[in-house]
Amino acid sequence: MSSDGPPLSRLVAGDVLRTVLGVVLVGAVLFAATGVWPPMVAVESASMEPHLERGDLVVVTDEGRFGGPAADAHGIVTVNASEGYGRIGGEGDVIVYAPPSRRGSPIIHRAVFFVESGENWYDEANTSYVNGAGSCAELQNCPAPHAGYITRGDNNGYYDQAGGIAAPVRPEWVEAKAQFHIPYLGNLRLELQKRL
Repeated sequence: MSSDGPPLSRLVAGDVLRTVLGVVLVGAVLFAATGVWPPMVAVESASMEPHLERGDLVVVTDEGRFGGPAADAHGIVTVNASEGYGRIGGEGDVIVYAPPSRRGSPIIHRAVFFVESGENWYDEANTSYVNGAGSCAELQNCPAPHAGYITRGDNNGYYDQAGGIAAPVRPEWVEAKAQFHIPYLGNLRLELQKRL
């Protein structure tokens, strides 16, 4: 019995090859557009509510891309320098950062202001977010042990640096900057992470 077309194994191999090439092409386009890999992160906690909820998928870029009008030398716009510019429902940029001492996923919080090494940043801080400190001497990471960003989750009652989450965020710890989010789409990624 003769066949009128190529063997089934050849058809399947061709389909697999086209699928792989399609995925590689989409990945290359996403990397070219965002400058980071992976170009999306899933929100794992409620610290950025109401602007980001657990399970949201956030599209991120290299911090130097798509900078706002008041971006600093690293491409980040802080809340205090924002002049009305903002992302993800609030003023300033939301950054994804990972201090070297952190285990697990990076943190995604808003950059509030930048401090220099040795700076007494208590006077620049909003006293509502200093975790009960009454002066620099009572405030964790004050004076600043090194230059970096003071950050805060929109839903948190204190700065990350006042609550022991991280020291001032050095620019080299910043992995990406959030551009926009897709509600609930990150749940799939979070479920896959749990199973692996």
